[in-house]
Amino acid sequence: MEAPGRRLALPVLSAALAFAVCGPLLGRGFVLSYDMVFAPRQYLVPDAVGLGSVLPRSVPADAAVAVATTVVPGDIVQKIVVLLAIFGAALGAGRLVPTEQLGTRLVAATAYAWTPYVAERLFIGHWPLLLTYACLPWIVRAGLAVRNREPKAVPRLVLACAPAVLTPPGGVLAAVVMVVAAGPRRLTQTGAIAILLNLPWLVPTFLNAGSTLSDPAGVTAFSARAESWGPAVLSVLGLGGIWNAETVPGSRSMPLVPVLVLVAVAVAVAGVRQLAARWGTAPARALILLGVAGVLLASLATLPGGEALLTAAIRHVPGAGLLRDAQKWVAWWALPLALGFALGIELAASKLRSVQGRAALTAAAVVFPLLTMPDLAWGGWGRLGTARYPADWQAVSEVLGDRPGDVLALPLSAFRGFAWNDDRTQLDPAPRFLPKPVLLDDTLRVGTERIAGEDPRIGDVRAATSAAELTAAGIGWILVEHGTPGDVDPRLLAGATKVWAGEWLTLYRTPGVPAVKAIAWTPVVVANGVALGLLCVALLCRMLPMRTLGRGRISPPRKE
Repeated sequence: MEAPGRRLALPVLSAALAFAVCGPLLGRGFVLSYDMVFAPRQYLVPDAVGLGSVLPRSVPADAAVAVATTVVPGDIVQKIVVLLAIFGAALGAGRLVPTEQLGTRLVAATAYAWTPYVAERLFIGHWPLLLTYACLPWIVRAGLAVRNREPKAVPRLVLACAPAVLTPPGGVLAAVVMVVAAGPRRLTQTGAIAILLNLPWLVPTFLNAGSTLSDPAGVTAFSARAESWGPAVLSVLGLGGIWNAETVPGSRSMPLVPVLVLVAVAVAVAGVRQLAARWGTAPARALILLGVAGVLLASLATLPGGEALLTAAIRHVPGAGLLRDAQKWVAWWALPLALGFALGIELAASKLRSVQGRAALTAAAVVFPLLTMPDLAWGGWGRLGTARYPADWQAVSEVLGDRPGDVLALPLSAFRGFAWNDDRTQLDPAPRFLPKPVLLDDTLRVGTERIAGEDPRIGDVRAATSAAELTAAGIGWILVEHGTPGDVDPRLLAGATKVWAGEWLTLYRTPGVPAVKAIAWTPVVVANGVALGLLCVALLCRMLPMRTLGRGRISPPRKE
């Protein structure tokens, strides 16, 4: 029997990594950075389930947060999510690596959880992608169990995928990993699971009245970026290369980083042979090939002919906008890199004669990610911090009554910078704070590039010359946010009635009765019900003993 200290070592290290990153963020208040915007109470408005006028990019994440914040305050929900993402990533990778050596498990944990991918997605606020990233090792583990026909493997796989499918990119990342891990003979099962779990965003995508085509200018703006003297593909190989330079840890620009990336990849290549020997050739090869595909897809826009190919796809193929910000797909490479690196270190250590030498090499490999990127620690060395919403926000939320109509947020920009949040760039909190749908100008500016938004109603707003015209477009309220960059066209307020004013916010009511478009809730309710039903059945199957579920005799696992 394994000693208690050895059993606890991996969970303790995983928790230590999570607290090392999130320590200064654990006080009361919200971490508001780029897309990571939570509110004390988020409401289940139509946009939260994909019934707004734009593509459901944050579905069903917004609905899940809305449900969670009816029970737990939003800032606590946010901290639990971030802590669990880092903890789960480390623990999952440490448990997945096929070894009996504790040191190898610890190496895999830090190699997977302390990466540029985690840092950059945390700084840019893509918390659903962090949850997906944390789920991938657990999905692979459950998928291998399905491949080998282990008892209750299918329910395990469903539950492992549940936190990963909160957004379309996460759903695709998880679905492909699930199919690859379980193997081609289980494609019917895994394909059905993938479709059913992703119904909450698939159904509103097909029902969306707006265009499912995105601006092809996003290909260049969101392509992978080189972080040091090497090419972009080298940054991607090291799990970095995000398009937004402001979210890249400063340590990634050090001249030695590309060399260290090549060293880590070389060690991982040596270790994947051990992975194939212990898992079997088929699953190991499938996971490695998926990782290589992730690197190529993430780097495609920087490769010869890749930009033209992606531009054509986004211009003509509905839903191809998922391919922009392509660096997110390098998550597929993270597992073979981490597992291969850990097994490569184990192989190298086995060739050393002294126990002290093997321990020293393993310990150096455990801290290697931390030493090469120390500025992920402590909230990115102060890059992230907590803030409290001014009382204006709660006051406006209470003023909005039963009067129909959406809220138009001004100035026309999706991102804000408030002094009460240290002028950090953040997504406008109005859609998540207010109990009514909020219309934002979702046009994005990346450097000198301007990427058109996807909400067709913004054109009507830009063409309006009075508040009465906004009423005709379904706008019942105008929220002017102060202390953030941008100007407000005074014509949009002409004829509007001021109903509340404070230091940070002013709320106006448009004249007349706004036109309200009927919403067909039934399809999305059914879609979410099917996905939740599948999760409930899987949970029930995991909790009940096998003899209750069917035959008392269980076939032994079978290798493919």
